[in-house]
Amino acid sequence: MIKKAISFWAFILIVFNVFSQVTVDGIIAIVGREIILQSDLEKAYAERISSVKSPEHVEEIKCIVLQDLIFSKLMIHQADLDSIIITQKELDEEIDARMQVWLQSVGGDAKIIEQHFGKTIAEIKQEMQEPMYNNLIAGRVTYTITEGITISPSEVKAYMNQFSEDSLPIIPETFEYGHIVKIPPVSEAEIENIKNRLNEYRERVLKGEKFSMLARLYSDDPGSAAKGGVLGFVERGVLYPEFEAVAFSLKPGEISTIVQTKAGYHIIQMIERKGESINCAHILLQPKPSTEEQVKALEFLDSIRPLIIEENIDFSAAAKRFSDDLTKNNGGWVTNRYTGSFKFDRESTEPTTFAVLQKLNVGEYSTPVPYVNEDGVMSYRILYLKERTKEHRANLMDDYDIIKSAALEAKKQEAIDKWILNKVQVTNIKISEKYKSCPFVIEWNIP
Repeated sequence: MIKKAISFWAFILIVFNVFSQVTVDGIIAIVGREIILQSDLEKAYAERISSVKSPEHVEEIKCIVLQDLIFSKLMIHQADLDSIIITQKELDEEIDARMQVWLQSVGGDAKIIEQHFGKTIAEIKQEMQEPMYNNLIAGRVTYTITEGITISPSEVKAYMNQFSEDSLPIIPETFEYGHIVKIPPVSEAEIENIKNRLNEYRERVLKGEKFSMLARLYSDDPGSAAKGGVLGFVERGVLYPEFEAVAFSLKPGEISTIVQTKAGYHIIQMIERKGESINCAHILLQPKPSTEEQVKALEFLDSIRPLIIEENIDFSAAAKRFSDDLTKNNGGWVTNRYTGSFKFDRESTEPTTFAVLQKLNVGEYSTPVPYVNEDGVMSYRILYLKERTKEHRANLMDDYDIIKSAALEAKKQEAIDKWILNKVQVTNIKISEKYKSCPFVIEWNIP
């Protein structure tokens, strides 16, 4: 304890000494025992304006960036006081997850990322350690500040009432819809043909042909075919379980036998494995129903559509009774994968689906239309428009959930702002004279 106290007071003495040499040493702020350098500010500023050609109000923006940096340091200081710990394992997992997203965005080609940053993947990950640690700490401390905060209907109404009608946001047109899906069966002969083709491709690769070339020519996976079948680095839990079970068992360069998933039939080539992440390529072939079976599916939907309408069968009951799609288990309603809700706007609606819905009145069914589900399975469906909300200014009746979320976030932000004001009064904070004119310095009453 004595050694820690001596160390702390020695640190405080250094603090007051270095501020006489701010320009030389580059220290522009100190928060508790955390130091902010001029280079930290310049780097964060460059990132903030990276998408702006000719930024205006440079000093104003730098003040905002410095305020964010001090807030981050306050979080770290508080985490130290509260003994909040981020383990190296947690940190590495977050960095690996971020890198995984980047790799997937460039088709798994690490060289593209290395060229962009001018560094190796290992060097990039090392540089990510500190900012990622700060992000995790900030998230953990923010959670402790806002945990348990709820909002009542009266508070939601009060939040709404503070805005003038002209300042309320415009909510775009939204839809809620369901579908009844008919999947034409695939013949055993087609499945046998698919397997024979995949076995042929496998033999050709084993005899020396390039897997990537065959994937480009024959794979039914539009996302990877153009990349030679390469999926990029993925961790466990991302791919189909049957696919993963085989892929993770392969050695680099090894090619699997045929693997069946919901998407179809695959052969897999292992490229590289790093711990619990793999980079592999695959050739996917999807069995196609015959023309005769497709006609039968269309005729089936054509026959049940008037039946549902004439007998006034509830849509959810009809979906449960007639649909081949898993959505029948939740009444046939389609969920927006971006928001988790049943509401879709134009941006989140697949274009051909949007074109059909635009022509329907609420409560109407479409005629049968072609449909390819998320697994790439060819099918047909009829759409049912449950609700359409036209573009409008936000209001409590139509948009309560949206407004409630905004009001809750505002309430949490108030709690965070209050926490900051309290903490700056009891935390040793020093700001370089160069930045004492920043508005937040005056607002926070920092000496």
